[in-house]
Amino acid sequence: MHELLFLGHRIPYPPNKGDKIRSWNILKNLTKHFRVHLGCFIDDPEDEKHRPMLEDICESCKFVGLNPPMARLRSLSALISGSPLTLPYFWNADLARWAADLMEQRDIKHIFVFSSSMAQYAAGKKAEQACRVVDFVDIDSDKWRQYAAAKSWPASWIYGREGRKLLEFERKIATASHASLFVSEAEAAMFRDFAPESAEKISALNNGVDFEYFNPAIELESPFSGDGDTMVFTGAMDYWANVDAVNWFAKEVFPGIRDKKPAAEFWIVGARPAVQVTALESLPGVHVTGSVPDVRPYIRHAKIVVAPLRLARGIQNKVLEAMAMARPVVASPEALEGIDTKIGDEIIQADGATEFVQKALTLLDDTDRNLVGERARTRVVSNYGWSSNLEGLKTLLENGRLN
Repeated sequence: MHELLFLGHRIPYPPNKGDKIRSWNILKNLTKHFRVHLGCFIDDPEDEKHRPMLEDICESCKFVGLNPPMARLRSLSALISGSPLTLPYFWNADLARWAADLMEQRDIKHIFVFSSSMAQYAAGKKAEQACRVVDFVDIDSDKWRQYAAAKSWPASWIYGREGRKLLEFERKIATASHASLFVSEAEAAMFRDFAPESAEKISALNNGVDFEYFNPAIELESPFSGDGDTMVFTGAMDYWANVDAVNWFAKEVFPGIRDKKPAAEFWIVGARPAVQVTALESLPGVHVTGSVPDVRPYIRHAKIVVAPLRLARGIQNKVLEAMAMARPVVASPEALEGIDTKIGDEIIQADGATEFVQKALTLLDDTDRNLVGERARTRVVSNYGWSSNLEGLKTLLENGRLN
């Protein structure tokens, strides 16, 4: 087996949020074909306990703690250096030495970079001699552009600057790499427009879902007290796009639903809820769970699942998981970007508060709504299995091309 360096901005286990679901499944696949050396950050002390498991499957590991408040302070140095704020945020001299020493001492022929911020550790002569593949996942620079448009000054200026500086960096590393991957063809096509000089090396590697784990046939006890009109949103609740989504839904959409269905409930399920999220519990019918041991019972017993994202990039795992659980989903156009599905047949799309209220009420009253979920699961099983989506990854790392 050849040796491979895997660089990740976050420990790829447990697979309990979007980026970690993707990085874990990729890492697990790569360990079948390569002797993997893993270098990554740990930004949640709870994840420290998962180090031994990763050490068992990898040739070697380098874990570095990341303190978000300190990292934010460190990122301000970019305002002087002219670099993106993201790079000093994810910079660690010890990790850089480990990666450099590894490439000097071992025959590293392949480097897999998960998230553009980690490409700064795959530089230098030795790294240039290896096949370097960067999984951007989403276009991070465009997320900052969206954030800038949604904020007032001075945040709008800072976010706008980050979007411009990060795009410059993304184009630079795409040029230097053998291949650049994105979570969907739509995301890849957008980056080809942003970086035409690297267009031939840009590909899509779709997300998948573990449809045997997210399986509606598994008996799961309901977490709800009754069998009413329950709507559920799942996700990491310290992530701004999710915070924005549930605030908008709870304040602009849910009251319209409660007008017609006074007993309706909106459950926000996810770890580390921000202050803006916990405050929503003061609204009638809104529940915030915080971290739960298993999201599946909430999805399984929801009348409908909602994904009212207004700021989004790439494929939303929360939508795929709800589809795999055969639940009818009402989602914004942004939440459906990159998902190959039949709108109106396998999933319901709603654009704007008025349409969200109408579509949600119609679905809640539809005695055949479960057929939407059943068709959604069929789609997921056909198109979004991790094993089939990752089939070409070994070839990509060996030849620089997906096929």
